[in-house]
Amino acid sequence: GRRIQLLKGLPATSTVEENSAAGVSVYNFNVTVSPLASGGVAILPTIVNSNPLTEAFDIESKGGLEYRVVTTGNPVLDYETMPKSFDLQIFVEDTTGRTDLNVLTIQVIDKNERPVFRGNMAIQTVKVYVLEGTPPESIYQVDAADPENAKLKYSLLPATVPFSIGESGAIFSTKEFDYEKDPHCYFLNITVTDPDGLNSTKTVNINIININDERPYFTTKQRIYRIPEEQSPGTIVANITAKDPDDEDSPSRLFYSVQSSDRHFSINPVTGVLQVTGRIDRDALPLRLHPNISLIVRVEDSPSGGHASETKITIIVDDINDNPPECNPSAFRKEANENTTPGTFLVDLRSYCRDIDVDPSNSQFSFTGLSGFGSNNFALESTVSGRLVMTGTIDLENPANPGVEVYTLSVTVQDIAHPNYSSKYPFYISFHNIIYIYIRIKPVNEFFPVFSNLSYVFSVSEITKVGSSIGRVHAIDKDWPPNVITYSIVAGAGTRDYTNIFWISPTKGDVRILARLDYETTQKHIFTVQASDQEKSTTALVTVNVLEVNDEEPVCSPNFFSLQIPVSLPVGTNINGFRIECQDRDSDPRSFRYFINEGNENSHFIFSPSAGSNTSRLILASRFDYESGLDTNWIYSLRIQITDDNLVSARGKTTRLIKTGTVTLSIRVIPNPTTAATTTPGFTVVTKRENLYSPSAWYVPFIITLGSLLLLGLLGYLGLLLLTRLRTCWPPAGRAHGTPLINTPEKKKPTKEVVVTITKLNTVFDGEARDPVTGRMYEFNTRSGARRWKKSNEPLQPMLAMQVTSSATDNSGQGTKRAEAPSKKEPSEKRKELTAATKPAVKPSAGQSETPGQAGLRLQKQKEESEDRGLSSPA
Repeated sequence: GRRIQLLKGLPATSTVEENSAAGVSVYNFNVTVSPLASGGVAILPTIVNSNPLTEAFDIESKGGLEYRVVTTGNPVLDYETMPKSFDLQIFVEDTTGRTDLNVLTIQVIDKNERPVFRGNMAIQTVKVYVLEGTPPESIYQVDAADPENAKLKYSLLPATVPFSIGESGAIFSTKEFDYEKDPHCYFLNITVTDPDGLNSTKTVNINIININDERPYFTTKQRIYRIPEEQSPGTIVANITAKDPDDEDSPSRLFYSVQSSDRHFSINPVTGVLQVTGRIDRDALPLRLHPNISLIVRVEDSPSGGHASETKITIIVDDINDNPPECNPSAFRKEANENTTPGTFLVDLRSYCRDIDVDPSNSQFSFTGLSGFGSNNFALESTVSGRLVMTGTIDLENPANPGVEVYTLSVTVQDIAHPNYSSKYPFYISFHNIIYIYIRIKPVNEFFPVFSNLSYVFSVSEITKVGSSIGRVHAIDKDWPPNVITYSIVAGAGTRDYTNIFWISPTKGDVRILARLDYETTQKHIFTVQASDQEKSTTALVTVNVLEVNDEEPVCSPNFFSLQIPVSLPVGTNINGFRIECQDRDSDPRSFRYFINEGNENSHFIFSPSAGSNTSRLILASRFDYESGLDTNWIYSLRIQITDDNLVSARGKTTRLIKTGTVTLSIRVIPNPTTAATTTPGFTVVTKRENLYSPSAWYVPFIITLGSLLLLGLLGYLGLLLLTRLRTCWPPAGRAHGTPLINTPEKKKPTKEVVVTITKLNTVFDGEARDPVTGRMYEFNTRSGARRWKKSNEPLQPMLAMQVTSSATDNSGQGTKRAEAPSKKEPSEKRKELTAATKPAVKPSAGQSETPGQAGLRLQKQKEESEDRGLSSPA
């Protein structure tokens, strides 16, 4: 509806006190209706929603258009436990359809409430029991609370009682009570008051309990009792009595109980009467073997914690003849086919019956009293055998037959022993049981189902909704009881497009359609239905005549077309020779009508003919007038509707429907070259195609650039790794293995300038040796292989020189394999004499001599290590 201010006085805010009764007015407002709303309010003001949800408020009418919001009392508003504010959405609608929705905010106001008692004191008078002789102590805690959580004050009346109450509500006794001297009961009025003076009062009953210290004793002397079995519950067996010396001459307050676990007897805890509570069956275990029951009876002078005494009582159970013959099962269900031959045996009852009495003389029984509806068709062979046989023939379809499927028979099983009792008839002298026998006559399927008609014809409109019922078939079965007939379609319910277009209810025979019928495609459907009683079946033919209905829309060609016409086109001209041609599968060609329902401004265009033909031409009906400003639109979008009114073809049909087709035309009016059309400037359409960058596709070059950079970085990193690997595997030419230590003139090569970068380390040279070529001394480090020429002022050890010379001579073949580049800082003659350094020897430590063999081996080892590391000759 339309939102208009109808609720006068809303939105608004109002207040209400907590605990307000039902019907308390919260807020008044009016409803303003339009003068057109003759009926007033269509929907009375209603609370359609609340936040939070509540049913505590309602709207009542005050008469006329005045209303008020009132409390419902359900629930009662409580400031302490419920929300403090409620937003009610109030909706109203008048008879003209105008609506209004506004919010009324209701705030709940706190109200001082009386203190309340909690726990047991809130619902009843509390009774407190205090034993005599108990010293002064706390005997009860009063539980009270103030709804506003204020501090409470407790008081006690009367003030003369020997009790007091603390600030927390604890009740204390102020003396030690004596049951014989003090009152046995006190009533205390407990008052709790809040700071504003509101109070509540409850009563506490204090009872003083007497105690004793003497053991009670039994006064009954008899200890053995005899009763017959099967006594009814409540039968008194014995009256056990006892006395408590503490009670003096007053009646003793004693408590009796049976200590031994026994379900047959119980004792009254106050009077001491021993009585039967459960069935006592002498014929069942364990009483069948042990008929004596022993009980331990206990008497106490207090329910708990007092003094007690115990005695043993023996009860002997006597057997009686109380059991009828028992048949298991007590009901038999048998089946017999109809038309069963007389004399057919059904059941032997004696095989299922027995008597469980302990005395064998009580276990004899007989079968008598065969009765029940239709019992004349059955008989017992004898009272002793219990064999049941058929005596008649039962045909369920026979009109003389009562039509009963199940015969209920009863047979009395008689206990013939003496004495006899009857639980069903107490005053009869026979004790019997009844067996029920249910004989079900099983029907025989003798007849086929029969359809009510040999064939069925249904007529249905082609626009009938899918799922609609179009008719019903019915069949009956002469068998009794009638069999359940199931219906189905067995042949012919499909078409070229659908496997099944009809469905039949299996239980009711209703025929429904599953797909849309089409008269233009198929005018008649014939299929076969079957009725089956699960054993026998029959069929019938169903014919469905499809009734024609105008359900096809006109289809026109073309359904969309664009035209251009000059502005000076004469009136009455067939525009561009355009025409439309329409077809309809279920309508006469003369039934079409043509309407231009959109875009025909100033009615410039018409169709001729406008009705009665399946073809029509577009005609200019009036000239264009742009100069005077009557026409301003140069492009017309016409929407044409074509209807099949069925003026001819629908005659005589029960249903007249109209279907509509649609055609869209776009007409552009072209101004004359000499016409100065100021309202519509001329224009030229130029189509130009070129590849341009689209800002919306910025990510394409970005991704390509980023991918290229990542690929170049990866290739550079792989090249760096490859170069590092090559340098590690193939060292520089000056350090390669196989280079001679001496530059011989026969193997001169082109001079190559070698730049050697030397990192100066503080190396300890712990050995010295003589160069075999130059004869000069050099020092070396035994760990790293580093070497240097020894200064000339240092003395040469004769023994070391001899060892080095010998070692160098022996290994001359190896020593000539290493060459060293001469230093640029030395004179030319010195460069000619300089050779690659040979392997150094370890310098002997002070005070230790070295044999020539040891020195040679050490020098050989150091030389191999130096070659492996690729160290240079000393500079």
